[in-house]
Amino acid sequence: MSLREDLTAAVKKAMLAREAERVSTLRMIQAKLKDTDIAARPKGIDAIPDDEIMAMLRSMIKSRRDSVTMYRQGGREELAVKEETEIAVITEFLPQTLEGDALTAAIAEAIASTGATSAKDMGKIVGALKAKHGAALDMGITSAAVKAALAG
Repeated sequence: MSLREDLTAAVKKAMLAREAERVSTLRMIQAKLKDTDIAARPKGIDAIPDDEIMAMLRSMIKSRRDSVTMYRQGGREELAVKEETEIAVITEFLPQTLEGDALTAAIAEAIASTGATSAKDMGKIVGALKAKHGAALDMGITSAAVKAALAG
């Protein structure tokens, strides 16, 4: 089943279960997806593929994480909790990401396979990681980990 179909099924399920907050978040995802599809039409694309949908979802999560930080700094805990709830719903549609020891091992393997020695080789490493792990990478976390690995 495609990501679009999963999203539609989740909306129906949440509506039947009368989960208003979840329905709201899922409809927000659908609206963003429709906007993204419309933006891609001039390129001759009617519906963006799943990998671009995942990038869109990651972008949505990133903006919400930024909002959580700002709300907490402003003393608006209730809004931060709402954003975190939305993050949890959006995350359900993304594949499990590489983190921690698994990410460190993948980076070490990519460095060894590319022969990278300095920060100038970061592009080679990221390219190798994308080729092997693709959708399982959160590029924000991955790029920071690659920089740290090359620095140390």
